[in-house]
Amino acid sequence: MARALATRLIYTMLVVLTAMSVVFLLLHLSGDPADALIPPGSNPDDVAALRAKFGLDKSLPEQYLDYMRNAARGDFGDSWRSGQPAMHLVLERLGATLLLAMTAFLIALAVALPLGVVAGTGRYRLAGWLASGVGVLGQALPAFWLGTVLILFFSVRLGWMPSSGREGFRSLLLPAVALAAFPAATLLRLVRVSVADVMGADYIRTANAKGLPGRLVLWRHIARNAMLPAIAYAGVVGGFLVAGAVVVESVFAWPGIGQLALQSVASRDLPVIQAFVAVVAVLIVLANLLSELVALLADPRLREASASGAVR
Repeated sequence: MARALATRLIYTMLVVLTAMSVVFLLLHLSGDPADALIPPGSNPDDVAALRAKFGLDKSLPEQYLDYMRNAARGDFGDSWRSGQPAMHLVLERLGATLLLAMTAFLIALAVALPLGVVAGTGRYRLAGWLASGVGVLGQALPAFWLGTVLILFFSVRLGWMPSSGREGFRSLLLPAVALAAFPAATLLRLVRVSVADVMGADYIRTANAKGLPGRLVLWRHIARNAMLPAIAYAGVVGGFLVAGAVVVESVFAWPGIGQLALQSVASRDLPVIQAFVAVVAVLIVLANLLSELVALLADPRLREASASGAVR
């Protein structure tokens, strides 16, 4: 298991390094970053001084090395728009995004797990229809469209929920539902298929043959083992929630890192964009690593495979 963890940590570092490198190249290949700083018709001496101040007068390889060297210390420079440290701006809003993502994750689990388990048994036709509807709609409806519909219905028409901002639980609920729709549908389908597979296992037939109550077999044996694929997939869902928050936060004006990222892209604030990508990359790989650790702890077969070196 220790060997598997070491391998995953190395993989994590490589993923973060690759993400940061790709973003650096894309931002510089899309045009001269100095264009976002220098007003048209500026004095050539002022232009040269400004380029030197931000290191834009160096060659691209030199800029890249400086960028990676500073990023290793968590220093992405100051925001070109506000003058504050870029990482500070991102971390300042990170809590709001994590709150939104965690709430959406809990909503997705609350919908997907019980409905997926009940629908997977095939005993309840209504549950099967409901699961199919939720699965199709959740994966088909874009988050920004669903968020807009929720605002129009619950905020504009009914007046039950605020349409924007961060003013307690009521303002959190609508964006969390909009963000949870896709992962809830995905997890529901996964759990439903897993339950159907587990029901055909020998130990389930044995439990039924012994006369154990059907509800006990369902929730103690079938559901417990069907959760393992969902646990493994939870890391992917966590990454989607953090990345998908960019769109949802813009719809609901939620003060998280997603809204900050869109504002920074619009103004070509490179230090903030780079700090945002680094933080999101770390969160995504940590979510995947955490889900793998939980899966190892929950499934003895994975622990045995890891101990024997089968897990890489």
